[in-house]
Amino acid sequence: MMKLGKDIKKLGFGLMRLPQKDGKTDIKQVEAMVDQFLSAGFTYFDTAWAYTGSEDAIRQALVERYPRERFQLATKNAAWIDCKTREDAIKQFDVSLKQTGAGYFDFYLLHNLGEQRTKFFDDFDLWSFVQEKKAEGLIKHAGFSFHSTPEELEELLIAHPEMEFVQLQINYADWDYPAIQARKCYEVARKYDMPIIIMEPVKGGMLANPPQSVQKILKNAEPDMSVSSWAIRFAADLEGVITVLSGMSNLEQMEDNLSYMKDFNGLTQSERNVIQKAQEEIHRVPLIPCTTCNYCAKVCPSDIGISGSFTAMNYLTLYNNFAAAKHQEEWLVRDHGLKAAAECIKCGKCEEACPQHIAIREELAKAADTFSPKPCLD
Repeated sequence: MMKLGKDIKKLGFGLMRLPQKDGKTDIKQVEAMVDQFLSAGFTYFDTAWAYTGSEDAIRQALVERYPRERFQLATKNAAWIDCKTREDAIKQFDVSLKQTGAGYFDFYLLHNLGEQRTKFFDDFDLWSFVQEKKAEGLIKHAGFSFHSTPEELEELLIAHPEMEFVQLQINYADWDYPAIQARKCYEVARKYDMPIIIMEPVKGGMLANPPQSVQKILKNAEPDMSVSSWAIRFAADLEGVITVLSGMSNLEQMEDNLSYMKDFNGLTQSERNVIQKAQEEIHRVPLIPCTTCNYCAKVCPSDIGISGSFTAMNYLTLYNNFAAAKHQEEWLVRDHGLKAAAECIKCGKCEEACPQHIAIREELAKAADTFSPKPCLD
């Protein structure tokens, strides 16, 4: 199985966070980034129907400027976004073909499976659709990206052995983080000999600016290397990985990534030891000890997004990035149809069910003050 992607180098260009100028994608800068990427011998580009403007940008910066055989292009189908029928979902494929102008996709993914989102792909039978397009030569390799539990991942891999690869969120901070369970998801994929594409190796940029104590460990080990380089190399060092996607947003990030990935041949044991120290340091940061077992959710009479609120608060503690923490709170709580921490009625049933003995009411009050502050009345 791991013959898939054996000729693809371990750095992929993620096209979700392209450079902007005057409110639009800076095509000239994207062209320069594409040129540098290809000239360094890298060939894998990752876009998605759901990435606003991305497919159009890569058509202009890549597809219309280079022979089709020079690169691999991946895109994705997000059937859970505004799709009421199978025809709506299938239409995304046609739109992607038109927007990219690519003629075919080397890698095509069912996008962001897990939780309630998987049902759309099942109901619309997109599993057979991608196989049909593969038979027509419009898709070379079919897989899916995934955000959920290792148990659910295993169910999908058992149910769909025809899938050729899986895309997982893996980075050294999330490796043993209960809300993500990156290590366990990785181990499930390896158990089924499923090739892996890694997304979010720098955790949306968070690991370019981790806690100061973590930065100190990494900089002491290699003063001339960027902090983010450790995150990319950690992911690229794992076995069974086709490539590691980096969502590069400017030329400087591209140049930095190419500087250490062009001749990357794996980490040394001493470098792995440094990353382990960084992981141990992250674990020392005082976080809400929530394991997202969600026993609390089963007894909450108000449908409060307890574990999601705690994940968002932990983001804020770890990375001191309110915008990212707020995004987590909106996604894990409100976008999942749950109520915000501010609506907790303080009944205490959650605390009776919590195996970690968390003072949930107290922590929810802090989350409410953070994400739903009361207006100041003069």
